[in-house]
Amino acid sequence: MKRILLLLLFFCVTVYAKTVSGHIANQIVSLDESQKRILYEFAILQKNGSDANVYWEKYKSQFPAINDSIRDELANEIFVNSHVLYTPIKNSAIELWMQAQSFTNWMLYLAAFIAVCAVIGLLRNYWGAIIRMLIKQFEPLFKVLFSEVILTYELLLIGAVCVVLGCSVEDMVLRTVIIHVGFFLLWSQSTALFTKKYLVRGYIYKIKSNFWEQDRWEVVKTICLPAIIVTVAILYVLYKVPEDVFYNYEVVVSGLAAIYAFPVWRLLEKYMYPVLIPYKDVYIERSIYSLATCTVLALFIDVVFLWQSSAALSYIIIALTSLLVLSFLILSVKVNYSHNYKNYFYLQFVTVLFFLSVLFYGFSIKSGEMIWVSLVGTCIFIVIKYWEIPTFYFSWKRRNGSWAWGFLGMAALLWLLAKGILYVSKVLYV
Repeated sequence: MKRILLLLLFFCVTVYAKTVSGHIANQIVSLDESQKRILYEFAILQKNGSDANVYWEKYKSQFPAINDSIRDELANEIFVNSHVLYTPIKNSAIELWMQAQSFTNWMLYLAAFIAVCAVIGLLRNYWGAIIRMLIKQFEPLFKVLFSEVILTYELLLIGAVCVVLGCSVEDMVLRTVIIHVGFFLLWSQSTALFTKKYLVRGYIYKIKSNFWEQDRWEVVKTICLPAIIVTVAILYVLYKVPEDVFYNYEVVVSGLAAIYAFPVWRLLEKYMYPVLIPYKDVYIERSIYSLATCTVLALFIDVVFLWQSSAALSYIIIALTSLLVLSFLILSVKVNYSHNYKNYFYLQFVTVLFFLSVLFYGFSIKSGEMIWVSLVGTCIFIVIKYWEIPTFYFSWKRRNGSWAWGFLGMAALLWLLAKGILYVSKVLYV
């Protein structure tokens, strides 16, 4: 009998709740936007502990006669189920604060990367001395624990811990520093294990000397495998901390390093670099041929990703395109072809064609990042050519005052570029 009474009570309460809920919903639907806004602000005042009754007395004339409990229920339902879209007034205090916050976010990113570079630089400078001191001071007690090999494994483990635990740190600057220290330890200590050179100077030398060696396994284990380890670590961080979008750019660098370290590209290099450097020139440095080969490879990968047209690849495409812009700027510099200008003139044409392609593609898909990458690259390219092309006829010398005219001309050039960008963007968008 008691169970039957409980079921009946539960049924009555449920029906009553549904009735009340439906009645509240019907009342909310009958309200206009102004009334909903008043009730929403009334709920905010209530939840903040303010005297909401004064506010209600001011605006209750805009509502039909309702008791306080119905008013409170209406206000609470509107507050819970509302999604506020807020647009600050131009030049208002809140807009200036939002701009300042955006600017300081970039400053925090910059501070984080400067701190990362400083910590890595300090590790590079004092790593050997620290290890030697540890071995010397603690050898009697920790001969095994602090041996070079065991210490390398320990630091490799610390690097993995920094990456895994660093993702859970809330402060962006501290999180970035910890994760990048982990990246550095993973790269340096895996390289040390593969090269069996346990000091930074030792395995840096091995990397430089092994890249062009005939022993392909040496190239793979000293360059490719550490790059793959770091790439996997960056992908893990991207999965755990997707809001830190700059790791999308870093994974492109490490991924390209891992791919380009495969010895197969040494065999295909003679077929790849002529795409950008078609004319033979014995005076061109080997590094320029390598950069041309890597640029052709990156260009091919970029085209494949663009063909996929996946939103998940957008950051990677922007990063690849940015690297390609930088590569074309380096390859197109006159100093690389001081004995034969055929390749120089050819690369100017290819570079301009690439920048225009990126620009029009950016406008076609309305990608602000792609547009900015192409515009910045184009402007830098034009400024470089502004200083390079006149050197076919004369030299920019400080003593004869031509450098002052050169800077005056560059100011005018930058003004023309700014006006041109505004005009072209207006025409293309319209």
